[in-house]
Amino acid sequence: MMDLSILLALLQDGVVSGAVYGLLALALVLVFAVTRVILIPVGELVSFTALTYAGLEDGQIPEALPLLLALGALAFLRGALQDRGRSLGSLALQTLVLPAAIAGCAVLIAPLHAGIAVQAGLAIAVVAPMAPLLYRIAFRPLPEASVLVKLIAAVGVHLALTGLGLLCFGPEGARGPAFSDAVLTLGPMILTGQAVWVIFCTTAAMAALWAFFRLSLAGAALRATAINRRGARLVGISPDRSGLLAFWLAGLIAGLSGVLIAPLTTVYYDGGFLIGLKGFVAAIIAGLGSYPLAIAAALVVGVVESLSAFWASDFKEVIVFSVIIPVLLWRSLRHCAVGEEE
Repeated sequence: MMDLSILLALLQDGVVSGAVYGLLALALVLVFAVTRVILIPVGELVSFTALTYAGLEDGQIPEALPLLLALGALAFLRGALQDRGRSLGSLALQTLVLPAAIAGCAVLIAPLHAGIAVQAGLAIAVVAPMAPLLYRIAFRPLPEASVLVKLIAAVGVHLALTGLGLLCFGPEGARGPAFSDAVLTLGPMILTGQAVWVIFCTTAAMAALWAFFRLSLAGAALRATAINRRGARLVGISPDRSGLLAFWLAGLIAGLSGVLIAPLTTVYYDGGFLIGLKGFVAAIIAGLGSYPLAIAAALVVGVVESLSAFWASDFKEVIVFSVIIPVLLWRSLRHCAVGEEE
């Protein structure tokens, strides 16, 4: 039987999970709005960051470093061929020098056990640059492609990263250290320090994104590109640079999500796909266009998942993904049918 304390604990777990799903939903909405890419590989970035963070706690040199350097080299070759030798210096700086510098810092810092904050920052620094590198390799050559073509490319990237993740991290799962072991009792509710950190970091990240979009020229450029790519190009805004920046932000958000979720559950090399898929459900409910609605939908998904785990754990995932069905049905009834294209 469920009493008040159990209900509050389930709601707390749901809000914490929903906060992480909300971050991923924001990343998915951002990338889709700017580039029309459904970033399915965001889940792999989450799991890679979580596993890197867990490995740093043991003093291990990040297993993701070879993957980061390989992606950088491949992005350099792809960019050099596509740009026909133009701006090679800038390209090399972004795709070769930056990953090499991150790898060097990681090799020096990893054995030092520098503390949770440094380890979390280093894990994000190792994995987040993979997102813009993937953009250069797989999506930048498809600027005018349809959403379906970009979706197929995203699925291909997801499958490739899953295999590379197994090669780099192995089949074993890992769990990272909690940011705080504190426990606060508020009447019948027991609030954990890790839950407070997750909510605080998520809120801070959302506030930072809001300030970035509203108060900076780069944020205004992203908003303009999302609204009208051709119009943005006419006023001097490069859709290519906007896409690169959107992938950078998505990589940072995925990295933050990875270090936040690592202490909550055991993460495997392929476990991020399911986490990202729940963020995708929230993004779809938001129509891949509304940031506030994506956050609200993610919280609903998290609470539904938590309650389902208590009442019907065997069907938890089925129930969570079924949330999207009434939304799609409502939208199909709301909008008039569109005839088949010739």
